[in-house]
Amino acid sequence: MKRRSFLRTATTASAALPIAMNGMGMGVATHPLLASALDEDSDRVLVLIQLNGGNDGLSMLPPLNQYDNLRQVRPGIIIPSNSVLKINDEVGFHPSFERIKNELYDEGKSQVIQSVGYPNAVRSHFRGTDIKMSGSPADEIWSSGWLGRYYDQIHPEYPYGYPNSDFPDPFALTMGSLISLTCQGSAVNYSLAIEDPFRLFPMAQGAGDTTPNTPYGRELEFLRTSIAQTNAYSEVITTAANKGANTVAYNESENKLARQLKNVALLMSGGLRTKIYVVKLGGFDTHAGQALNGSPLKGAHAELLNAISDAVAIFMEDLRNQGIEERVLMMTFSEFGRQIKENASYGTDHGTSTPMMLFGPCLKGGVIGDNPEIPSRVRSQEAIPMQYDFRNVYGSILMDWMGASEDAVREILFNDFQYMSLLECSPTSTSTKETLRDETFELKYYPNPFQDWVQVEFTCGHEDIRLSIYDALGRELKVLFNQKLPAGLHTARFDGRDLPAGTYYCRIQGSGLRQLTKSLIKL
Repeated sequence: MKRRSFLRTATTASAALPIAMNGMGMGVATHPLLASALDEDSDRVLVLIQLNGGNDGLSMLPPLNQYDNLRQVRPGIIIPSNSVLKINDEVGFHPSFERIKNELYDEGKSQVIQSVGYPNAVRSHFRGTDIKMSGSPADEIWSSGWLGRYYDQIHPEYPYGYPNSDFPDPFALTMGSLISLTCQGSAVNYSLAIEDPFRLFPMAQGAGDTTPNTPYGRELEFLRTSIAQTNAYSEVITTAANKGANTVAYNESENKLARQLKNVALLMSGGLRTKIYVVKLGGFDTHAGQALNGSPLKGAHAELLNAISDAVAIFMEDLRNQGIEERVLMMTFSEFGRQIKENASYGTDHGTSTPMMLFGPCLKGGVIGDNPEIPSRVRSQEAIPMQYDFRNVYGSILMDWMGASEDAVREILFNDFQYMSLLECSPTSTSTKETLRDETFELKYYPNPFQDWVQVEFTCGHEDIRLSIYDALGRELKVLFNQKLPAGLHTARFDGRDLPAGTYYCRIQGSGLRQLTKSLIKL
């Protein structure tokens, strides 16, 4: 029995089990193989920035047109409107994002996607992180990662025979001591974990005698193969680090994210052909001290945002100086956002949706989506409703940056995938989605507030439509439409007689970026 088959049969864990070896890592998992396609000939690099703890989007991206209601529920931590780095009259950045605003966003090299989440959102750190790394629905546990499933089909025999002359470099690197579930395949992890590219030492492979043809012997052979692969990759990484050079000074002693990105730039400049890098910044679980009493511009969240802004701006400057900036696309993700109300400790508790940010010269730029609506009365536990599904963002990046087909994305993520046009330079895109004019997309309903029922009206083009009702906790209560509809005006009736009083949300998803979320009030 092959090692891959053995692991599928023998492993019953619900998550990848990391094994650390010389700063490298392997893992095992049990999700079935899924079809995919990658453009192996490109030199494009995807850098994922994981914000551990749950990033507060209402602080990072203050919705200025919602401030009348937001002030009532965030009196101690709201960013003063005259301090917000305005994008326009409706929205802006936290003042700690000065470098991102001036050096990247204003130059068209940064993009914000509003209210990114998923249906029936989970507020557990561990489960929320698993969902964002695996790309699974909220009610299913997948033990492989969304990028790992891509590599499974392209390199089904991995790790046997790797590295080789065609693929001499590791496919993915995680900056840290543990590998990322994001790159977990059906049997092994395609990511290696490193702390310092200059401190990778060879490990002893043991005796070279023939292993017995038994389960123990096959396991021993696999272990020897893995150690040999780790040693070979260690040498390649160290060689690239010695060849590479940084052109700018990173504040690595005080900024953990800057230290990781410095090594990414170093390895890229040294010729390493790794396509995926995962970097991390923790501390976003801001239940207390998110802002200081009386000083909302100071506190834990301001310091974290400043670390992101400085690290990303320095990294992009380094790449630009070396002439390799256009090879890189960066994307943030966090397990969830925060609740709308502040708590009694000048912090915020676990929520649902939060903005995602992308960085790179190939982006179209700007803010995608509307500001979240802040109700006049915000109840306990209420969070930001989803506008965009994170899996649509992942899948669109896989298509336009990695060269995957739309059919492959549907297999890897979910069948209801909707392509989003995010990049300006995307020669590898294979989307068949037609572009529809925004003015054909409208959503109205009445009465609002309502007591028993709501009449929903919407106008769309000839496209797939999903129309749903959500509660304030992010649960999808009713799907009114989920089908391809002809162009024109459509109606639906929602019976809410059995619902308790409170705030609800009507969300409509059409093709591409055409997605709206609006509030409903039940009396």
